[in-house]
Amino acid sequence: MGEATEELPMSTTPPRPAATVASVHHPVAAPPAQYHSPSLTRVPLLPTSAEDGGDHIEITNTTSKTPKSLTPRIRTPRFITPIGSPIRRALQLTRLDPQDAWLPITESRNGNAYYAAFHTLCSGIGIQALILPVAFTILGWTWGMICLAVAFVWQLYTLYLLVQLHESPETGIRYCRYIQLSDATFGNKLSKFLALFPILYLSGGTCVALIIIGGSTSKMFFQTVCGATCTTKSLTPVEWYLVFTCAAVLLSQLPNLNSIAGVSLIGSVTAVGYCTLIWVVSVAKGTLPGVSYDPLQEKTDVAHFFDVLNALGMIAFAFRGHNLILEIQSTMPSSEKHPSRIPMWRGVKFAYFVVAMCIFPLAIGGYWAYGQKIPEQGGMLTALYAFHSRDTSQFILGLTSLFVIINAVSSFQIYGMPMFDDMESHYTRRMKKPCPWWLRAVFRIMFGYGCFFVAVAIPFLGSLAGLIGGIALPVTLAYPCFMWLKIKKPKMYSSTWLLNWALGLLGMALSVILIAAGVYVIIDTGIHAKFFKPQ
Repeated sequence: MGEATEELPMSTTPPRPAATVASVHHPVAAPPAQYHSPSLTRVPLLPTSAEDGGDHIEITNTTSKTPKSLTPRIRTPRFITPIGSPIRRALQLTRLDPQDAWLPITESRNGNAYYAAFHTLCSGIGIQALILPVAFTILGWTWGMICLAVAFVWQLYTLYLLVQLHESPETGIRYCRYIQLSDATFGNKLSKFLALFPILYLSGGTCVALIIIGGSTSKMFFQTVCGATCTTKSLTPVEWYLVFTCAAVLLSQLPNLNSIAGVSLIGSVTAVGYCTLIWVVSVAKGTLPGVSYDPLQEKTDVAHFFDVLNALGMIAFAFRGHNLILEIQSTMPSSEKHPSRIPMWRGVKFAYFVVAMCIFPLAIGGYWAYGQKIPEQGGMLTALYAFHSRDTSQFILGLTSLFVIINAVSSFQIYGMPMFDDMESHYTRRMKKPCPWWLRAVFRIMFGYGCFFVAVAIPFLGSLAGLIGGIALPVTLAYPCFMWLKIKKPKMYSSTWLLNWALGLLGMALSVILIAAGVYVIIDTGIHAKFFKPQ
C-alpha cells in the first residue's frame, strides 16, 4: 500500500507543462504551518529565479518516494487523497528557492533568542552613541532628553513592526532581507529609489566608518600603551587603517551570519564595556571648571534652526541596526506553532534594554561632565583623552581604546554580511550553484580592501553625522510604518492605521528637513575635507 500511488486530481484547472511551472515568477502561497523546513539543503529541489521579493517556504514530502521533478502529472502517496489537503496544495503550488540555502544570511537557520540578542546588541550600539552629548549642546537639557526619549521609543516601535512583518501567516512568505520587504511594499523600481542607497550606506558606509574609527583608535591605543617616553616609531594613520582592515578581512571569512554569533557576543560586551567606562570615568572626575549648559546660540535664527535640526540628525544617527533586523531573524527556524517572531522579540527586548542602559547615562553623564566643552569630533572618546589623559589610569585609557577596536572589528562582520550576501547572490543567480569557498573569500577580501580605500580617501566621514542621520532616518523610523500599512492592511481610520500614517509621514518629513539642515551646516561652518590625508 505504501508504494501505491495515484494521479492527483486536478479538479477544475487543466495541467500545465513543466516549463511553464518552472518559469512562474510570482510568489506562491504555502500553508502557514510550514514557514521553514530544514530539508532544503545545498542541493535544490527545484531550480528557480531569486528575483522575487520574499523567502518562499519549503515543503517536504516525508514519504519513502519523493518525486524527482515536477511534471504535469503530479503523483503523491495514496494516503494524501482529500481534495482540501493543505499538504497536497503545498506540493502543487510551493516553489522552492534554493538560493537561500547558498547565501550567507540564510545558509544556517538554527539561530535562537540568544543569537538574536547578540547580533542586535552588536549592531544597535556603537561609536555613534558617543556623539549624543554634542547634540545636547544645541538642544539643552530639556529638549535633549525629550528628543532622545522620543527617538528611542519610536525606533523600538518600528523594530517591533519589522519583527512582526518578517513572516506572513497569510501567504507563508518570509522576508529575509530588508530590501525584499521594501520591494513587496513599494515595488521594485520605487524600492530601489527609496531604500537601496540608505541600506547600502548602512552596510558598506558603516564598514568604512568602522575602519576610520578602528584605525585612529589603534593609533591612540599604541600611544597609550607605549607611553610618553617610548622611542618606538608609530605607524602612519594609513598603516593603522591597513592593520585594522587586515584583521577585519581575516575575521570576515567566517561563512554565514549564525557563525559570527560568538563574534557579535564579544562585540556586544566590548561596546557595553567602553560606553560604561567612558561615562563612569567622566562622571567620577566631576564637571570641568567653568562648564556651561546654556544651549549654543547662533547669530541668526535661521542658523540656529538648522543647528537644532542637525542635532536631531545626530540623535537619529545614534540608533542603527534596523536594516539588519530581518536578516538576523531569518537565521531562525519558524513554524505556525513556533514562529520566529517570538524568540526574536525576546532577544530584541533584552538587547535594547542594555542599549538604553548605555546611551542614556552616556548622553546625560557626558553632557553633565563636559557641557559646552564636549568636542564635536569624536564626542566622549575624544573628551576622555583631552581632559582626563593625565589624571586617569593608563590601564583604563588603554582598556577603553582596546574595547573600541574590538567592537569595531566585530561590528564590521555583521554590517558587512548583507554586502557579502548581495555579492554572492549575483553569482548564484547566474551560475545556479553555490559560491565556491575560494570565490567567497575573494569577494570578502575585495569588499574589505575597497572599504579601506574609501576610508583613506574620505577620512572626514565622521563630520557628516547629521547629514548621514537624515539620509538613513527613513529606514529606521518611516519605512517600517508604511510596510505595516501595506502588508497588514489595518482597518482604515483605526488607531493603528492613523498612528502608522502619522509616524511614517513625520519620519519622511524629518528626513528631508534633516538632509537640508546637514547640507546647510556643512556649507555654513565647513568641514576639514582633506582627501587621502587621514589624521
